[in-house]
Amino acid sequence: MDREPVVAGQFYPGSAAALDEKLSRYLQGEQASARTLLAMVPHAGYPFSGPVAGKVLARSNLASRIILLGPNHTGQGQRIAVWGDGSWRLPGGEVMVDEDTASVIGKLPGYSFDYQAHLREHSLEVVLPFLARAVPGCKIVPISVAEPDLQVLMRAGEDLARTIRDLALDVSLVVSTDMSHFVPQEQARRLDHMAIERILDLDPQGLHQVVKQNGISMCGVMPTTLGLACVREMGARSTEFIDYATSGDAIGDYSQVVGYAGVVVS
Repeated sequence: MDREPVVAGQFYPGSAAALDEKLSRYLQGEQASARTLLAMVPHAGYPFSGPVAGKVLARSNLASRIILLGPNHTGQGQRIAVWGDGSWRLPGGEVMVDEDTASVIGKLPGYSFDYQAHLREHSLEVVLPFLARAVPGCKIVPISVAEPDLQVLMRAGEDLARTIRDLALDVSLVVSTDMSHFVPQEQARRLDHMAIERILDLDPQGLHQVVKQNGISMCGVMPTTLGLACVREMGARSTEFIDYATSGDAIGDYSQVVGYAGVVVS
């Protein structure tokens, strides 16, 4: 089954030419030499989060096989939902699903093959044009994560890491998340950097706990927790903070902002 875009022309340009122009503007920076195990990027409309996402993915040294992890804003479908086949279409092109890898991941404990969680969800779609441009010919395994239980997320991440190791895959994870939602600028910055510190420490349990204990409205805490558990099990050693911005930086209104952060793990 192929997935049609649902937010083209809203979150990002709906024509191939306009989309290409935006991506060229955002994807600026020197690529890291080490293989990127995980890149964390935001997923708002491009005028808001595009600069941060572009810096992160320009810096990232991604494999051609990418596991995409994002939150489920719609509440539809399974808690850890794998899109297992076909392609994801974009203005002017498409990105193929890595069906062989997806067929294994979707059978892991806690994971399910499920289209419903993805059909109206924007968090992975918004990131995909960047990946198609940065890694031409890449293949993806899209996974929507709405599992709230920390222990289930940890096991799912560690099982994913062991699967990657057993299959001897050259793979990168890309996690899609925004940070605080609709709070004043200084509050967003303070809270978001509490979460970012835990990410930079490769501490998935600490991230999950600090977000819960401090009421941080980070929409992608669940996929980020799973992703960090995975790459820590894979032997991740290095983290790099790339950028932080808010919606206020784009529109000049700092009274109620959404935060956007970028991190690269190798």
